[in-house]
Amino acid sequence: MNGYVLAISNGSINLIIPIKNLAGNVAAFLPMGIFLPYFIRTLNRLKSFAVAMTVMILSVEIIQLVTRRGSLDIDDFILNIIGALIGFGLWKAMTARKIRKNAVNI
Repeated sequence: MNGYVLAISNGSINLIIPIKNLAGNVAAFLPMGIFLPYFIRTLNRLKSFAVAMTVMILSVEIIQLVTRRGSLDIDDFILNIIGALIGFGLWKAMTARKIRKNAVNI
């Protein structure tokens, strides 16, 4: 992240590149926050979901390091976790809305 700030300030990089990187890292795991709790009921609590996502994302980062298809980057890890948690929040909001709607229809 710090490299992006320096590169933008000295004009050696276009602003759209870090924006795409940040948005891409958040968006990459956002669907996991919606679909994992839906398909795996034990992950419908924040703590269990956060632990599972931490293990999964760390695994991806380590695989990138070992295979040299990327780098182990804490910024990517943090952004991936944020994306997964945003997805989890959306899933919780959708299920809460569905529960309220069903309660009104009873």
